[in-house]
Amino acid sequence: MINLNLTRPTLSSLLAFLFFALSFNTNAQMQSNPQKDKAEFYSGVYRNVFKEAGYSQSEIDKKVEKAYADLFEGPNRIYFEVGDSMAYVSDIKNHDARTEGLSYGMMIAVQLNKKDAFDRIWRWSKKYLQHQEGPREAYFAWSINPATMKKNSEGSASDGELYFITDLLFASNRWGNNSGINYYAEARRILDAMWKKDGTGNIYNLINVEHKQISFVPEGKGYEWTDPSYHLPAFYEIWAQYAKDGHDQFYRDCADTSRVFLHRACHPVTGLNFDYTEFSGKPHPAPWMPAAFRYDSWRVPMNIAMDYAWFGKDKSWQENYALRLQGFLKSQGLESFVDQYNPEGTEPDFILQAGGFQKLRHSLGFVATSATASLMNQDKNLDFVHALWNAKLEPYSDGYFDPYYDGLMYLFSLMHLSGKYQIITPR
Repeated sequence: MINLNLTRPTLSSLLAFLFFALSFNTNAQMQSNPQKDKAEFYSGVYRNVFKEAGYSQSEIDKKVEKAYADLFEGPNRIYFEVGDSMAYVSDIKNHDARTEGLSYGMMIAVQLNKKDAFDRIWRWSKKYLQHQEGPREAYFAWSINPATMKKNSEGSASDGELYFITDLLFASNRWGNNSGINYYAEARRILDAMWKKDGTGNIYNLINVEHKQISFVPEGKGYEWTDPSYHLPAFYEIWAQYAKDGHDQFYRDCADTSRVFLHRACHPVTGLNFDYTEFSGKPHPAPWMPAAFRYDSWRVPMNIAMDYAWFGKDKSWQENYALRLQGFLKSQGLESFVDQYNPEGTEPDFILQAGGFQKLRHSLGFVATSATASLMNQDKNLDFVHALWNAKLEPYSDGYFDPYYDGLMYLFSLMHLSGKYQIITPR
């Protein structure tokens, strides 16, 4: 039996020893994982790959500012103000506003400190798309026609809520909660409602709680499969850090599960993935098109690069993934690789149309996101970065033009590669 009646000098000595032991253990852990302290969450230093590629800071700033102005202010903008206090982002070619683009617009706004644009988009989304009662309460209808204000669907696409929650947590950290919108309360409302959805009315958690993976849609059979481009382990880490809703360990588990899932979902040679998959990573047969790497999948390299840069918990695999993906695309031609493939690298039999055009093209959106993989590429080859720098958001030679999806992927990628897409910590 240990005698705990310690004299003051003995107690002081013991506390000093414990402090030393804990300090030694912490240092040993950091030394055993030397990459962790270099990740941006821990260092607070964000890599500017464009600067490494030889571009000046003023050139980089102007490039990002022009892209923002093109999308939010110019003649081909996708952002439209409504009255004195609201605005929406529109997928113009599909004649709708969807939670994908609205939440992307909010993320761009909070990252670039555009509070008015952020608040306007949130107010519009909350008023016209967020369900205020019933089984879907606090979730959002994923698509609406802004001309008629008729919803195209009452159901949700899980990635929209995933972004909305993260947007609002970042806004709370950046601007506080006393300037007209309580951003934290709005984020918590979605999260708290999410945890109450247990299948009643056929509506579920955004995250399949058994598999700890985001669902394609949080209702019906859509709860039982996923979309690899919805897997954003970095966002779960943000929730674990800032949501403070008592589910932080679950969110960290989801982040780790997503990392393992992406190992399975991405082809071992090309790095490409199917648009829709089972939780195992195997293709999910969608009735509207055969499985392949298509538009949704463009986001995967950008999402993996974000997790690599921000948290650095899967560096070895992610660096190898970047080499595989960029190596395959370079083998197809840096200026000519296309936007749809079978994951093994062959041309798919079915080409998904976009904007009335059914053809393969060297799409700006995929040029952009493939360049973000350079954040993970340790061989310092910046060919993809230069290719993105020289790319332009303009109509293609056949007249096709998509300032919405191409444009958003382009601006997101410019932000990532310039160090302007950051973890926003509390003031």
